[in-house]
Amino acid sequence: MSRATPPVIACQNVWQVFGPNAKAALADALARSGGDPQAAAGLLGAAGLIPAVQDATFEVGEGELFVIMGLSGSGKSTLVRCIAQLLEGTSGEISIEGENVVGAGKQRLTRLRREKMGMVFQHFGLFPHMTVAENVAYPLRVQGVDRKRRRARAQEVITLVGLQGREGAYPRELSGGQRQRVGIARSLAVNPGIWFLDEPFSALDPLIRRQLQDEFLNIQGKLRKSIIFITHDIAEALKLADRIAIMRDGRIVQIGTPTDIVLRPVDDYVREFSRDVPKGRHARVASVMQPTDRCRPGPDDPGLRQGMTLDVALARCMDLYEPVPVWDDRGACVGAVNPADLAAALQVEDT
Repeated sequence: MSRATPPVIACQNVWQVFGPNAKAALADALARSGGDPQAAAGLLGAAGLIPAVQDATFEVGEGELFVIMGLSGSGKSTLVRCIAQLLEGTSGEISIEGENVVGAGKQRLTRLRREKMGMVFQHFGLFPHMTVAENVAYPLRVQGVDRKRRRARAQEVITLVGLQGREGAYPRELSGGQRQRVGIARSLAVNPGIWFLDEPFSALDPLIRRQLQDEFLNIQGKLRKSIIFITHDIAEALKLADRIAIMRDGRIVQIGTPTDIVLRPVDDYVREFSRDVPKGRHARVASVMQPTDRCRPGPDDPGLRQGMTLDVALARCMDLYEPVPVWDDRGACVGAVNPADLAAALQVEDT
């Protein structure tokens, strides 16, 4: 996200506490703890309340795919439901495209969800008595869009998700992966700028899951939505994300790029997530390159690109010992990397 571009989603000190008199209990806990979120959460827990989301602060930029991951019970789904205002947060600020949605009226929230937000969940709730085309067009029907236009838009997104030819089928006639595609198409029908996806592929078998991940990346490459995607699968997070937020017991413990998570975990909890991840497949050359004023390609220039994985880059530099230039997609030199640094990055110990 460019810092010159306002965030599409901004969360500041968001709390979701379950239990009686949660707002007053949270205010008291924060006061007694001197504003320390972890200490306040401990006081709430001791009083029998559940601090499901604790002091969450982050931003999502325009066109960014932001993944929230963590184990079951970490608070990731609760946090997203607070952002979408499906749950009324206990405390904190949440802005959507600059508009504070905390305390917004029911009518305003309904309009926001219909016009700006798309949502896909693991259990996507297709209407069994409607065809694929009718399911996909349903949000437009609710908006009052005329039949001709909603049919045209439904066909457009059905084609986008690769279901052309199945428009007249009913959900019972589709595979699990096809039904999930219908859910994705339906969420895209109103062309939302913001997309929430809560473990949309977790119920699918591994092969179908990988195929849908690839399709999802293709769709995002074309549409550039601002996305919050929830998963508990580190491989899925690393494959899809621009940035990842890792949650534990209601707290966000690290936010970073896939490279940050793999090569620079902040603690043992994050390190354990990525312990079995092949670092060279996910970390990029940009993470280890250095500034340079020597950018002339030599006869042995391996043609490194900043987005290249460390595995590929090291294979090209195996017989080189001096720093080599790194190029961007336009052919401009953006830095240099020492082959020894590539090898060292792949040997980060999981301590």
